[in-house]
Amino acid sequence: MSSATHTETRPPLSPRRGALAAFALVLIAVAGGAVLWHRLSRPSQAAYIPAPEKPAELVPQTGAARVEVRFVDITEAAGIRFRHTNGARGKKLLPETMGGGCAFLDFDRDGDQDLLFVNSCGWPGEEPGPPPTQALYENDGRGRFGDVTVEKGLAVTFYGMGVAAGDYDGDGWDDLFFTGVGGERLFRNAEGKRFEETTAAAGIPAEGPHAWSTGAAFLDFDLDGRLDLFFCRYIEWSPEIDLAQAFQITGLGRAYGPPQNFAGTHSRLYRNAGGRFEDVSEKAGVRVLNRLTGQPMGKGLGVAVHDMDEDGWPEISVANDTVQNFLFVNRRDGTFEEVGVRSGFAFDELGKTRGAMGIDWTSLGPGAGKAIVVGNFSNEVTALYRSDDPRSIPFSDDAVAEGIGNPSRKYMKFGVFFFDLDLDGRPDIFEANGHLENEISTVQAEQSYAQPVQVFWNAGPGALRTFEALGPAQLGPDIFRPVVGRGCAYADVDSDGDLDVALVPNGGEARLFRNDGGDGGGWIRLKLEGVRANRNAFGARVEAVIGGETRRAQLQSGRSYLSQCEQSITFGLGGLPRADKVLVWWPGEQEPQDLGPIPSRTFRVVRQP
Repeated sequence: MSSATHTETRPPLSPRRGALAAFALVLIAVAGGAVLWHRLSRPSQAAYIPAPEKPAELVPQTGAARVEVRFVDITEAAGIRFRHTNGARGKKLLPETMGGGCAFLDFDRDGDQDLLFVNSCGWPGEEPGPPPTQALYENDGRGRFGDVTVEKGLAVTFYGMGVAAGDYDGDGWDDLFFTGVGGERLFRNAEGKRFEETTAAAGIPAEGPHAWSTGAAFLDFDLDGRLDLFFCRYIEWSPEIDLAQAFQITGLGRAYGPPQNFAGTHSRLYRNAGGRFEDVSEKAGVRVLNRLTGQPMGKGLGVAVHDMDEDGWPEISVANDTVQNFLFVNRRDGTFEEVGVRSGFAFDELGKTRGAMGIDWTSLGPGAGKAIVVGNFSNEVTALYRSDDPRSIPFSDDAVAEGIGNPSRKYMKFGVFFFDLDLDGRPDIFEANGHLENEISTVQAEQSYAQPVQVFWNAGPGALRTFEALGPAQLGPDIFRPVVGRGCAYADVDSDGDLDVALVPNGGEARLFRNDGGDGGGWIRLKLEGVRANRNAFGARVEAVIGGETRRAQLQSGRSYLSQCEQSITFGLGGLPRADKVLVWWPGEQEPQDLGPIPSRTFRVVRQP
């Protein structure tokens, strides 16, 4: 851990949230005080520590009875046949339990959301049978998919982890950037006909067979109209380093090792200099050193890009595993300032680090400010870093007071994102869960390897707590069947306006869930195309006036865990007939484009003037 002092400059809580926070602290003290908030870190030599007893729920909520949505498993009917390969053969090498990701993108520009899955592979000399490859599925527009992996040039084998999709060469077609063990891979989209590897030609260096990269995002950090790349590096790793550690579960033998036993490493920022990338990580200020050791601090897994202060320049948030989280504020001169500690984003409320993995960002709605959600290790709550001021930096972690803390504590959280599942105009939360160890239940009775997802419904400003956990009674049983959840993403795959979900289990079969009934509130959807800005319009901000209230959204790459959601912006109308006014701030521009009123159930492609 860094020697930096944890100082916070936080806005005062609202009366409702302040009262809840005080009440929660009283309950915690009664139930065991510090024990409930003590971080249960990954074991090294000893057995896993049992989960603490959860405090009672504050007040039962009934608003979710209004949710009339079902997530139906359509994997087989949709033609998805992908199974993730992790290469596990009993050696318990840490990368085996950490993949994989997925991405929704329209690679052929036909208006439909296609689906890409990232695959890993066996270790050298250990993979029987045909080698596993990446997988690309083409959408026919009605939610049925065909496997076009071979045809499109992606039947390639490497130990993949995550993916980001974006048009890095400005030709109008989305390209693919993969992370993984053994370095990164870049594939150029040749007008939807085929993907061609351009890693070396684009200046992305080979950094050795054991370089391990994870979450990735395209962004235009210097606003020159070209997409740059940020990607996380996890730890300094090799099979030899891993096998030299004696990680044990009592009575069961070797276990997957905790990241505390591995050295940290630096994430990377590559600037796009006209189709070729240059590493500007050091001069841009995204390398963070441990002040005690002088060594790299970062152990990054998740990245979210967002214009936090709405000045038109993108910021970068990094979810770090067992070290402090990073928040890089754009100085608008090609450099960033890391303000994780000062902003309140680096630690939990007690100044401790957590096992952070997935991450996402959103505007919570009129008068509710903004929030960053982070999925953490088991026996740690999902973090909800919130600020009441949409343009301020300081955050407070309001997870417990806002209803997601206690229900999420038990699970091991990987993929996480905000989305409006019922199009009522408020962002909800989806979380993919799954443990690292397949035999964890034999030593920790309350844990399981496969775990159900969690969905938190946003009950709105009139509720005592903002978020309420939903279950099979509200959303149907399909989506809650336990899996070893890792990457996840959303998109409207069947063009009905509501948001469907893809989920990748580690070492298991991918799942696709169709949202049935979520479009009842009405919607508008915008696909933005930059001209002077980058073609994907990443970094664009949109405001919609709906029912007299102003709602905000941003278009971004990355998010969740190793994954990327669709590139359209959706506003749920909550039953209203239209958005009365819609404004688009294109990256690098001070004045918005006024789209005027847009009626419900409208999908509009908006090209930058």
